[in-house]
Formats: sequence, structure tokens, C-alpha cells
Amino acid sequence: MSVKDRVARHRAAMRERGFRQIQMWVPDARTEEFQREARRQSLAVATSDRAGDDQDFIEQISEDWPE
Repeated sequence: MSVKDRVARHRAAMRERGFRQIQMWVPDARTEEFQREARRQSLAVATSDRAGDDQDFIEQISEDWPE
């Protein structure tokens, strides 16, 4: 069975199970530009006089993941 056939079979099985395929484009976190901007933003939040409020908000909306 070719790769194309296996992929088609897998996709058909997933559709039968009620799933649908989507494609998303997300920023590439491996780039230097992304890392610089993430650092800039995290430092801005950390040094803001509302940093405690920001962290409280994050903790309120975050969910613990089992380890």
C-alpha cells in the first residue's frame, strides 16, 4: 500500500469517527525574531506595575495538566 493510500485510508477513518481535518499556520517559535519578540513582551509584562494582576489572571484561566 502506498503512502498516499495509507493517508487517504487514515483520513477516511477519522472522518467516520466524526473528525474533520484542518490546517493552521502558526508563528515559528524557532526563529530568532520570534524569540526576541517573546522575550521583549515577557520582560514588559514582568516589569510592569500590573505584573501581579497579569499573573493572577493567567493563573485563573490556566488549567493544571496531569504529569
